[in-house]
Amino acid sequence: MTTTLAPRGDVRPRPVPLLRGYWFELVKLVSQWRTRLLVLACWIIPALFVAAVSRQSTLPVDTLFGRWMHATGWAGPLVVLGFAGTWALPLLTSVVAGDVFAAEDRLGTWRHLLVAVRSPRRIFAAKALAALTVILLLVAGLACSSAAGGAVAVGDHPLVGLDGHLLTPADAAGRVLLAWTCVLAPTLALAAIGLLGSVTLGRSPMGLLLPALFALATQLAQMLPLPVAVRLALPGYAFIAWNGLFTSPAQLRPLLIGVAVALAWAVVATTLACLLFVRRDFTNAAYDVSGRRALTAGVLVPAGLLAATVLVVATTTPSSGSGIEQEKVQRSLATEFAHLYRLQTGQLHRPDVSEAQLRTTATCDKGSVRVAAEGPGNDWRCVVSWHLPGVAATGSAVYQLDVTADGRFVADGDGPKEVNGYFLVRTPTGDAPNPLWQFDGNVDLLSISKG
Repeated sequence: MTTTLAPRGDVRPRPVPLLRGYWFELVKLVSQWRTRLLVLACWIIPALFVAAVSRQSTLPVDTLFGRWMHATGWAGPLVVLGFAGTWALPLLTSVVAGDVFAAEDRLGTWRHLLVAVRSPRRIFAAKALAALTVILLLVAGLACSSAAGGAVAVGDHPLVGLDGHLLTPADAAGRVLLAWTCVLAPTLALAAIGLLGSVTLGRSPMGLLLPALFALATQLAQMLPLPVAVRLALPGYAFIAWNGLFTSPAQLRPLLIGVAVALAWAVVATTLACLLFVRRDFTNAAYDVSGRRALTAGVLVPAGLLAATVLVVATTTPSSGSGIEQEKVQRSLATEFAHLYRLQTGQLHRPDVSEAQLRTTATCDKGSVRVAAEGPGNDWRCVVSWHLPGVAATGSAVYQLDVTADGRFVADGDGPKEVNGYFLVRTPTGDAPNPLWQFDGNVDLLSISKG
């Protein structure tokens, strides 16, 4: 009796499915004590911070929307968003994405991982997706926790926008959510730079610090009087461009450009990191990226991408110079004053008046006719004029403006005292400073000057 053996099938090892590799890397990340601590902190500390500050007599008025934390719970998430874009998100991406590959170099586990997964590309994809998942969880914690803290401590009340108009609670909630969603783009860019640094620098701690250092460099650049095209081409501009969501109409063009630039940086940095990773020598435990590749990845490619984005932005946007011009400042100040004047009128129980009836105008200069009225500075001086129905005399108020390079300004009332001086008014949420005393505004850097 003879037995016929069936031909053997293909027994070559196949790569592990991406989903299994992703889950394995995610479990590794979440199992680390520092990751758990960061998740816990992001989901608890913002709520405690917003609730505590909202009940204090002194508010962080130097922070955007900080002066409204007594009035509405929707100001708290925006204050946390401003802090997160400056400090928290760069540090979080450094800890998560900046170490996801370097940890394997320090432990010497690359060969074991490659034998288990059998595909460098899938290893890279799994690690990148796991890091992205943790970062999204951290960002969601910051947003949800700060919103919950504001809602519990203050309540769901209208929010005053950066042009003085009132946003309903529902509109404020939608714009706060949209603002947090928009900052995901620059967060992804920092995460991609962290992946690139982790792949390129290996065991070096500089890979861990690269996203934070890169964010610090872009923040310092944003403080300089750069041309508009250069400012918008920086990958971190979307961290501040969300301000334009809180004007009417919304200043969307700078925000959309900032988001597009950040996503371009994320794609390029991630692609470059993947190419460097799949080409590395995993058989050499002491492998390190060559100096030429590190120079290309860390300097030449980012410089070329920055030059390309500056060229594209410069050819597609109408503004030139700093984008801060006399007519724009006057228009923004007059619009916001008219809205806040109506708010003050309602708080003082005076007869209502519309913006059209007020016919508000502003005249601004920089303290001297010899100095051109353009560009950032704390020497802007403005006189606001308005008219009341049935009153022949024209009202006027003086403001000192501090305009920053990114278009934000703080207006400080300089008389008359009964209009824009400091005094308390009674509001539904308690006593509050006169809304015309000090307020924040925003100049659209890409708007066209009508003058």
